[in-house]
This record gives sequence, structure tokens and C-alpha cells, in this order.
Amino acid sequence: MTERAGDLERAVEATLFAAEQPLTALEISAHLGGAAVDDTLVSLTQAYAERGINLVERGGRWHFQTAADLAHLLRREKEEPRRLSRAATEALAIVAYHEPVSRAEIEAIRGVQTAKGTLDVLLEAGWIRIAGRREVPGRPTIYATTPEFLTHFGLASRRDLPGIEELRAAGLLDPVEEAFAVLTGGEDGDTGLIDPSGGEDAD
Repeated sequence: MTERAGDLERAVEATLFAAEQPLTALEISAHLGGAAVDDTLVSLTQAYAERGINLVERGGRWHFQTAADLAHLLRREKEEPRRLSRAATEALAIVAYHEPVSRAEIEAIRGVQTAKGTLDVLLEAGWIRIAGRREVPGRPTIYATTPEFLTHFGLASRRDLPGIEELRAAGLLDPVEEAFAVLTGGEDGDTGLIDPSGGEDAD
């Protein structure tokens, strides 16, 4: 396999460039005959930090992405997509902060019933996943966020979500309200999140 650090960097670059989806360090290593790639990934991250594309880690998976300050150059004029309803945004925020969580638990935190379509939209978007069943009577399905959720919101891990102390310092005891600002950057009624189904939540 590769002998020089430069050779390994080039091999890691090529592997990530050709990959159809983000890869873990173990998957990259497997492509390269078991080579140790952790230090190389750190080195490449630093090397690409000021370039037009960056190497980033999201949820333990690595991929190249357009530098954030250049994203506007790649946008194309198109019809404004429909947005996620407030109910869907609330549900997504609750899953992010409390996962794994059941539909009943989401409803308890929101204080209102959650339409089945709300969770279906988030599942279809790939931002939440079914994470098993709660070992209680009825064995309800529980939900958790996905690596795609982290990638979409630019989070390396859920640890990057604001902590409870930060929320209290901001005067927000309920993390769901702060999550609207963190996850969407929008105001009430305009979440800024695209609804992949093209429809609104019928909550």
C-alpha cells in the first residue's frame, strides 16, 4: 500500500471524491487496505479549510462540501419550495433534543396531538429514523435523528446543539423554542425547512 504520507493523502482524497455518500474513517481505511487514516483526515481538513471546497465530518462520516461562504455562487433561480409546517419543525427539534423518543412523548412535550403525516415527512426527508421500540406496554416506535440531519444543519454531532444551560442563559427554559432558531434561522410561521413532500402538516 502507500508508503509516503503524501501518497496516503492522495489516496484518501480520491476515495472520498469517488464515494457516492459520506464515509466513516473505517470505511475509508477498508478501501485502502486497512491503512490508518485518522491523522490524514485531520491533515486534509486543515489543508482544505481555506479552499473552495472543505473536507468535513458529520456524524462520524466524512465528505467534501462547498465552502459555506461560496454557497451563494451555486444557487440557481427557481420556484420557492413549500416549507415544513411548524408542527413538523417542533417534532424535529424534540427528536433532536430528546432522542430516542416516541410519538406519544413528542405529543406530551408539544402539548398537542401530532399527525402521522408529520413524522412521515421527516422520515421521507431522511432527517429522522425509526430507532426501535420502547420496552413498555404497547411497545411504541421510537425515533432518532440521522447523519443526514447533522449534515443538513452543519453539525458534527448532537453535542453541537445548544446545551440546556445555554438555553436557560438565553431565557428559554423550553429547548424546543430555541431549537426553532438553531435549526431553521427563521421566525414563527416560517421555518425555512423545505417540505420534501410538497405538502403541509395537517396537525
